[in-house]
Amino acid sequence: MRSEIVWMIIGMGLVTYIPRMLPFVLFKGKELPPFIQGVLKNVPYATLGALIFPAIIFIQKDDIWYGVLGAAAAFIAAYLGANVIVVVLGSIAVLALYSFLL
Repeated sequence: MRSEIVWMIIGMGLVTYIPRMLPFVLFKGKELPPFIQGVLKNVPYATLGALIFPAIIFIQKDDIWYGVLGAAAAFIAAYLGANVIVVVLGSIAVLALYSFLL
């Protein structure tokens, strides 16, 4: 393996490690205000929505209800306070059942 590739892999590792390590070092022993905690708690759901919403609008399947039903299932699960993984898996399960019934 060429040395440029090794240095590139090391550089990419540092670039991904440093932003993940900095909050632990900077905020060690400190508690964030409740407002900031609430905002950070909703970041996974906002990211999930930003990734999935365009796919719902531009769905390539013939049945538009496929995207609407999946989004509704995900929204209901998220509104009830489910974990992000549960939201995704629940939406997949609802769409699998819908596909099986049709």
